Amino acid sequence: MIPELTLRRPDDWHVHLRDGKALASVLPHTARQFGRAIVMPNLKPPVTTVALATAYRNRIRAARPAGSDFEPFMTLYLFDNMPVEEIDRAKAAGFIAGCKLYPAGATTHSDAGVTDVRHIDNVLARMAELGVVLQVHGEVTHEHIDIFDREAQFIDEVLAPLVERHPKLKVVLEHITTRAAVDFISGARAGVAATITPQHLTYNRNEIFRGGIRPHFYCLPVLKTELDRRALIEAATGGNSRFFLGTDSAPHARGSKESSCGCAGMYSAHAALEIYAEVFEEAGALDRLEGFAALFGPDFYEVPRNEGTVTLRRDEWSIPRAYAFDGDIVIPMRSNEKLRWRMISA
Repeated sequence: MIPELTLRRPDDWHVHLRDGKALASVLPHTARQFGRAIVMPNLKPPVTTVALATAYRNRIRAARPAGSDFEPFMTLYLFDNMPVEEIDRAKAAGFIAGCKLYPAGATTHSDAGVTDVRHIDNVLARMAELGVVLQVHGEVTHEHIDIFDREAQFIDEVLAPLVERHPKLKVVLEHITTRAAVDFISGARAGVAATITPQHLTYNRNEIFRGGIRPHFYCLPVLKTELDRRALIEAATGGNSRFFLGTDSAPHARGSKESSCGCAGMYSAHAALEIYAEVFEEAGALDRLEGFAALFGPDFYEVPRNEGTVTLRRDEWSIPRAYAFDGDIVIPMRSNEKLRWRMISA
């Protein structure tokens, strides 16, 4: 039994940091766990321009804990009539990691998203020319499609044709949830990858309904079947560089979750690396955690790997019931539960 595990410092390739007082509440957790993170642009209003991304990045950097060297990578929020020239400005900025495709209405603050991916084909073509990555929330929003089938339908209807139409475009299908997604990414052309969250590795959809409706297990894409979860574990722990870490940590105040129309999202930034470590240990693959968490993502995004390290110790501890959040509280993933691994240094 390994008592300690030291890894190259990891990065989070998909996170929601919110803004204002909420940002100040959650950023210390992400900054402690990760050297860098790709920050999602679905604020209100959304981050649609380099100017807005610059201002948001400045607010994030100003909110870092004293002594932190955490660096945010920014994304632009794609919309139907986005000017192609904004892609040139994004490339020139140097800190824009890519552009985010939200199908309109697919998730939190996605109302201004893309109604038909064909509307942005000229933007995608320019992204491919300049090497700007497309990050994708992969769900269709048709009313006649079951919510549990929306990812698979998106792959067939939208993503596969898009990848074929733009053969040089780098694409990340974010927070995958199904065996269909694992199979698609595994067999896709070069330049197509995926991120996997701790919640989709840990839970199946039964958790949402265990003993009643449990809103803190509601996220989008929604949790799927046990067979899907096992496929995700195989992908994450299998050493395939197409799959890497992206928490999709998405904090909401308790009142926004425990309501008649609760918000989608699970907060994992407080203990993401420890939760991933448990998953990898249970799969007999702790030796592959570093690749998933710290190597494959930087290589795909063509940025240097982090120089520092983090150390996890086998030291059981209890996650608090809640953390302070913007004058309220946020209920974290694994609230009031014990973890076997504790991050002791960064």
